[in-house]
Amino acid sequence: MKFRNFILVLFFYTSAFVNSYSIEPDVFVQSTVNRASNVLSKDISKEEKINELKAIAKETVDIQGVGFYSLGQARKNLDKNQKIKYSELFESYFLKSFSSRLAEYTNPEIEVQSKEFLNKNYTIVNSLLIGTSDRPEVKIDWRIYTKNPDNPLIRDLIIEGLSLARTQKEEFSSILNSNNGDINALFKTLEEFSNK
Repeated sequence: MKFRNFILVLFFYTSAFVNSYSIEPDVFVQSTVNRASNVLSKDISKEEKINELKAIAKETVDIQGVGFYSLGQARKNLDKNQKIKYSELFESYFLKSFSSRLAEYTNPEIEVQSKEFLNKNYTIVNSLLIGTSDRPEVKIDWRIYTKNPDNPLIRDLIIEGLSLARTQKEEFSSILNSNNGDINALFKTLEEFSNK
């Protein structure tokens, strides 16, 4: 899935001070970068890094919010049990997608540049993944959900102008459309990836 290509960049920004007090969105992002870098530079096994990265993502990314946005209008047709199953499958898929790839990286250098207050619920944070001889410079804008200022959450990333959440939504829609809207086809796709 194309979504997996963006997950790697996502995690560089998905850790922060969870028990903070009215943390500013740009500070949240910079804190995220620092914590992720610390994990990636530790002299521990890949499996241990993966477990730490997963724990951080659970704390700082609105995985359920991203998941239901990605499902689009199809979420309105799910019953309670299907919604619960989808949430569980999406979280497993999401966590595995980024963690297995991110654990290969060390010390990403990210520079937070500015922020744009949209409304009381959302702020866009602009940042730059500094280029190296192994990777190009990448411009990333963060959509931070700030309804609870004590616990900001990542809702979306816009990577070089391309929305991660929108890309995932289009991909899930394609899977459903090619299977006559059968939600079980999407469940199967997510489950198969998570169980690889």
